[in-house]
Amino acid sequence: MFTRRTLLAAPLALSLSNLAACDRFASAEPSPPNVPPLKSLIGCPVGTCIKASQIDDPDWVALARANVSQLTPEWEMKMEYILANGLDRPNFDRTDRIAAFARAEGMAMHGHTLIWYAQGKEAFAGLSGAAFDRAFDGYISTVAGRYRGKVRSWDVVNEPILDDGSGMRDCHWSARYGQDGYILRGFEKARIADPDAVLFLNEYNQESVPAKGAQFLKLVERLLKAGCPLQGVGLQSHLWIDIPEGVIAAYMREISQFGLLIHVSELDCTLRTENRLDLRSQTDRIAAQGARVTELASAFAALPKAQQFAFTVWGLRDTDSWYRQGDKDDGRDKPLPFDSFGRPNPMAAAIAAGFKTPA
Repeated sequence: MFTRRTLLAAPLALSLSNLAACDRFASAEPSPPNVPPLKSLIGCPVGTCIKASQIDDPDWVALARANVSQLTPEWEMKMEYILANGLDRPNFDRTDRIAAFARAEGMAMHGHTLIWYAQGKEAFAGLSGAAFDRAFDGYISTVAGRYRGKVRSWDVVNEPILDDGSGMRDCHWSARYGQDGYILRGFEKARIADPDAVLFLNEYNQESVPAKGAQFLKLVERLLKAGCPLQGVGLQSHLWIDIPEGVIAAYMREISQFGLLIHVSELDCTLRTENRLDLRSQTDRIAAQGARVTELASAFAALPKAQQFAFTVWGLRDTDSWYRQGDKDDGRDKPLPFDSFGRPNPMAAAIAAGFKTPA
């Protein structure tokens, strides 16, 4: 099982030397499929993440224009970027540029993310009591207020549950407000800052780690009972090829029972595995990927239309993916719908197939 934050730091499932040795097991990859523009395949927005630098890449812009109708800032709307110079000097340069690009292109924008356990500790260091409260509330008010009318939605809180599903994460936010308390406060302040934005709780591996999925359901239930203005849930959907058949669709049905909006918010599907003895060919891995992605898209398409908020891929081209950055990149992973030249990967066809066959 892959964990969202440790994969890039872990060794590759196969070293480069092992990959070379195993080339005899590989077979020719299929030719790029013919796939209609992704945004034409379903009635809700289809999105991708964006970095400000991609606005200067004409190939990326053309691919995005053709295939998506919604953008999620990958990093430049997060606290780490905005508060890089401290609480008193928030930086919105690249964030504003992304917002202006989305507006000019007629694309919706999804805000990501206001509060995350992994960021903000340094900026809030030394604050306590009322000063901490003013900074917490003020940050949400400043950021969500700045983009009021420019974003349609926010991931208010990102990834509050432990990887193994044994409980909630402890972090600098929970130390002040409690494990549920910081979430409730974040949603309350976000609602005040932007009354019209749709407010989401975003998490990963709910569908693939049963204990984590169950913990997420319990959290949603607690928040709703507490009067939280939670309107939707984000299923990040960082998938891998060995997720058992049927569990993705089963979880989609289960989470939909709350009647909340559903956002497939960060879809990718790695071909890597943690089994060093896995000798499957690239073609076999791509086929397994296709089965998992089709299952996800099909389960999403089967939701009531009123619950289909958006379907977002976490990048368009393989080389844009976080899986393909740095010295861990083996050059073979194909986690996204398009290859480095912008040609459809089999994953794009898998999305299209799932949208056509709701189940």
